[in-house]
Amino acid sequence: MKDSRELDLSSLQPIITGGPTPLFATISGAHLYGFASADSDVDIRGSFVLPIDTVIGLETAEETWQVSQVIDGLEVDWVAHDVAKFITMMMKKNGYVLEQLYSPKVVYGGEWLEELRELGRSCIVKYLYHHYRGFYNNECKMMAKAGATAKSVLYAYRVLLTGIHVLETSTIEANLPNLIQLYSTEGVQELITLKVEGTEKQELDPVLLQTHLARLNALQERLDMAFEKSDLPETVDNRDALSDYLVRVRRTLGA
Repeated sequence: MKDSRELDLSSLQPIITGGPTPLFATISGAHLYGFASADSDVDIRGSFVLPIDTVIGLETAEETWQVSQVIDGLEVDWVAHDVAKFITMMMKKNGYVLEQLYSPKVVYGGEWLEELRELGRSCIVKYLYHHYRGFYNNECKMMAKAGATAKSVLYAYRVLLTGIHVLETSTIEANLPNLIQLYSTEGVQELITLKVEGTEKQELDPVLLQTHLARLNALQERLDMAFEKSDLPETVDNRDALSDYLVRVRRTLGA
């Protein structure tokens, strides 16, 4: 790979196909967020399908699969959940798995992924707010405890802007460069440059940090307001359709 920010997705497929039957696999983490440095791990996330005999038998099956390999000099982590567990997580206001579902960087996909993406739109609900607000609160606590770096501030921007975007547009967008263009957020591109160049662990200058904290505070207020004004549904309303999808996937890929 000449540039870790421009992944050769086809070279990553062997790690996906070497385990349980995959449903889909997409890029998550820094490569999805748009600020991967040269040594950033490649995070692949997604879902697989347990065999029917395993699901209906007495033996307890592992619902999560995890494996790591070095591919083209990069540490690659493949973490996936059985389709039933993944769908259950989608229905529980879990922004993290929805970001995986709608990631544009697809390592392994197809018609089953596209159908799940259509069904997953009903899981984009108003109370995703709590996922992103909670994530931001945790980032603030970590910055207060360990100091603010370019990396930690970038994650704070990313989670606030993704939360705002989903509440205001009903769509999932986790790529920070795209988000700062949409929301005209000043000063973030400079932090991305620091992160990409590998200097993200240095604590930010106190004056610069205060500037970013003020901007983050304004975004937090916008997130809170977006929640109050959101007309997104409060609950998932297509449980039966998701259940039907699960049965068909099991019968087709788990047979």
